[in-house]
Amino acid sequence: MQNLKQWLRDTADTPLEEMSDFFTKRLDDYEEHMSNWEESYRIFAENLPLRCENILDLGCGTGLELDKIWQINPQIEVTGVDLCADMLAKLLAKHHDKPLTTICEDYFQYEFGYDKWDAVISFESLHHFLPERKRELYRKICRSLKEQGVFIVGDYIACCDEEEELLRTVYLDKRKRSAIPADCYVHFDIPLTLEHEKELLQSAGFVIEKVLDGNATILIAGKGEL
Repeated sequence: MQNLKQWLRDTADTPLEEMSDFFTKRLDDYEEHMSNWEESYRIFAENLPLRCENILDLGCGTGLELDKIWQINPQIEVTGVDLCADMLAKLLAKHHDKPLTTICEDYFQYEFGYDKWDAVISFESLHHFLPERKRELYRKICRSLKEQGVFIVGDYIACCDEEEELLRTVYLDKRKRSAIPADCYVHFDIPLTLEHEKELLQSAGFVIEKVLDGNATILIAGKGEL
């Protein structure tokens, strides 16, 4: 916590960046920067049920989790949704030979459909959003899954209530000081604790099947009752 508090003091006057712009500016170094999650990407892919034939990837970026998934099952059909067109272009360049559809869109606005997906996945994306927004998204995801479908989240988890509350307070204060509109997504980490993330998933109709700890915390949630 001391390191986090010092970082927040050091960056107190640093303005928030719009989400897509943030990743576009860092595209060249993105995959190298994310290489420290290599083991988590592998674990994430290995826990995708083998029965999956189609998946929806929210915030897919350049597809680092998909690299591992397609190594296991190169036939799996993927729809990837992301705000950053440049990241999607890099994903398509890497995997032009795969059954891949990319959609440059806000995944909160995307039409998920009903009983459509064997799995919905997201890696290191959802911790940028407040729980109020995530709850409705999770409900949409739950409705969109087939009967035996799963939602797999690999994400940054707050170590304690203090970290969760501190980051949220700073985030809201920065947005207010810069008069950022509510519909503008910015890059800033506001993770929940594991307890609160699980409660959010359960309130949306999921049953937590497994939690795997590592560089990223991976939650596997089955479709329950809404």
